[in-house]
Order: sequence, then C-alpha cells, then structure tokens
Amino acid sequence: MIAVRRVTTLAIALTMALAWSVTVGTEPADAASAVRFSYVQYNSPGSDRGSNTSLNAEYIVVKNYSSKSRNITGWTVRDKAGHVYKFGTLTLKPGATVTLHTGKGSNSSKHRYWRSTWYIWNNDGDVAVLKNRAGTKVDTCTWGSSGSARKC
Repeated sequence: MIAVRRVTTLAIALTMALAWSVTVGTEPADAASAVRFSYVQYNSPGSDRGSNTSLNAEYIVVKNYSSKSRNITGWTVRDKAGHVYKFGTLTLKPGATVTLHTGKGSNSSKHRYWRSTWYIWNNDGDVAVLKNRAGTKVDTCTWGSSGSARKC
C-alpha cells in the first residue's frame, strides 16, 4: 500500500512538473497575433532610381497591438523573392511601432534599416511575411498591382 501511494505521489508530481514546464515561458494565446504588420509603402514616391532617399521611402510598419511589451529580437521580415531582414535587439511597448526602411540609416527603437541597395517590395504585387524567433509565421501582408501603399 505504501509503495502504491509513493508511485501515485511521484506520478502526480511528474505530471504537474511536465504541465508547468510546458506552460512556463509561453506567451498568451493572443501573443502570436499581438505583433503584426500595420502598413506598407511598397512603391516609394517618384522614380525608382535607387537613391537612398527613395529606398527609405519604401517601408513596412510592424506594430504591437497588445497591452504588454513584446520582444521581437530575432524576428524576421521576408518577401516572396527570399529577401530576409532579421531584427536585432528590440522590444515594442504597447501600441508602439517600428518602421523597417529598405535603404541605409541609423537603427533606433522606431526605425530600422534593411541596408539594401535596391528595392525589396515589388510594385506589381508582393507578400510580406513576419516570423517570430522560432520561425513560426505570425503575420502576412499581401498586395496587388494597384496603388502604392496599403494598410495591412
């Protein structure tokens, strides 16, 4: 009887430990969609001559829609051609945005720079994909050939 009680107690303890380890470190269910694209300027104004000013007028905005700060360090933004940008150390406060510009510049908490020497987003249609650090798709933003910008 004592041996059965010990085995049962051990089984309960292991079950609780396993349940705890699965839930610790995970974010709430809404976290996957809490950070997502809000806007894309895929066709910078003027002619596409590749100047840094023109490249930086092409951008995509990532927003934290939650009421908690979200760490997006290691997250990526990519297009359908395979261009990939990886965020360095960055935490978005509730409601905060970060604008990812195509060209070169000085990174800050509000502006990041892909440092590309040519345009990333196709004017005739493209898909932006946001993935978290684990490589899980968090959001997409798709557009066609009309216009030059859109809300995501």
